[in-house]
Amino acid sequence: MKIHIQNGRVIDPANQIDAKLDVFIAEGKIAAIGAPPAGFVANKVIDAKGLIVAPGLVDLSARLREPGFEYRATLESEMQAAMAGGITSLACPPDTDPVLDEPGLVEMLCFRAKKLHCAHVYPVGALTVKLEGKRITEMAELVEAGCVAFTQVNTPLVDTQVLMRAMQYAATFGFRVWLQPIDAYLGKDGVAHDGEVASRMGLTGIPVEAETVALETYLSLAKLTGVKLHITRISSAAALDAIERARAGGLDVSCDVAAHHLHLSDMDIGYFNPQCYVIPPLRGQRDRTALRAGLASGKINAVCSDHTPVDDDGKQMPFAEAEPGMTGLELLLPLVLKWAQEDKVSLADALARVTANSAAIMGITKGGHLGVGARADVVIFDADAEQVLSRERLKSLGKNTPFLGLPLPGLVKHTLVEGRVMFEA
Repeated sequence: MKIHIQNGRVIDPANQIDAKLDVFIAEGKIAAIGAPPAGFVANKVIDAKGLIVAPGLVDLSARLREPGFEYRATLESEMQAAMAGGITSLACPPDTDPVLDEPGLVEMLCFRAKKLHCAHVYPVGALTVKLEGKRITEMAELVEAGCVAFTQVNTPLVDTQVLMRAMQYAATFGFRVWLQPIDAYLGKDGVAHDGEVASRMGLTGIPVEAETVALETYLSLAKLTGVKLHITRISSAAALDAIERARAGGLDVSCDVAAHHLHLSDMDIGYFNPQCYVIPPLRGQRDRTALRAGLASGKINAVCSDHTPVDDDGKQMPFAEAEPGMTGLELLLPLVLKWAQEDKVSLADALARVTANSAAIMGITKGGHLGVGARADVVIFDADAEQVLSRERLKSLGKNTPFLGLPLPGLVKHTLVEGRVMFEA
């Protein structure tokens, strides 16, 4: 299939392209940008007049709920959500049932995902067996099966010797380690940011120190071992300051933030709204401001959806008893665009945080850009269109988000994966 995308504004941060250009696709790859290759005859022409043509989004964290939690979501439903959100590559964490700690489970997930011909799925393997923090997994075998990194997700690793050994092993072979900083004891039983709102509502708080104490440990061990460390889902200004100090000391460490942390704070919990229960918790307004500024300045490298579909039964409970998480695959682009508009960040810089930068963190070279020869993973969207988010609009089985009923910018018109049109509005 040869496709000609014409009249669109092409934005490719990796190749520093921001201009009105045509894109030519052949055999699932980018054949040319600007002028057509010799003898090119398109089978399909897409008119992108007034639209943005960009690399398909790359999401660093999307729970697909398989295996084990199919009652919350299925691979099929979440792949459709990814296509509707313009996401063509995504990393899925290992906190499934069973945990992704064996090569056979990883291979099965990759096989199932590949058969759907939708987003490219990159499993993140468990750092320790069953995420219990006792024994290191067979990382080399998991990488051969398809894992791109290793993590404990949001399960604290109490035994720092195990963590150090895991980092040493990963560093020896050049494997990436992604860690979410949560202290096992300071954040124990907490459900909200430890501040005025939690105190007034009688909710058990999670102090910022639960993030920074764990983070300082991770940074120290990373410096000792030389591991490729990525800090996931930072939520506070103090955490960002700690990362900057480590970088000033010569440590090469990247970090990301969840899209909802750019727009929400603990004030949004309101009257115990369980849709705002997430881990890490929504912090104070000063933290939110610092995260937005850090993302704009490049101190925070990427934005992820932290997609966590939860069924209605899991959310229709008292706040502290509800299941944490928000749906996010279809909200990643709108929330990034909303942040860019409000903070006057250029569209190219904003898209870099969900394309080239995320691809670099994941270590993939075939996605996240529109270079000639790259996979033809493309999203075409209307950056100026505004649409009220509704349950009916969401393709994901998880409807758990406090953004329902709110107008959000950005409307995906087409999503192409390896030159195939997988979504068309």
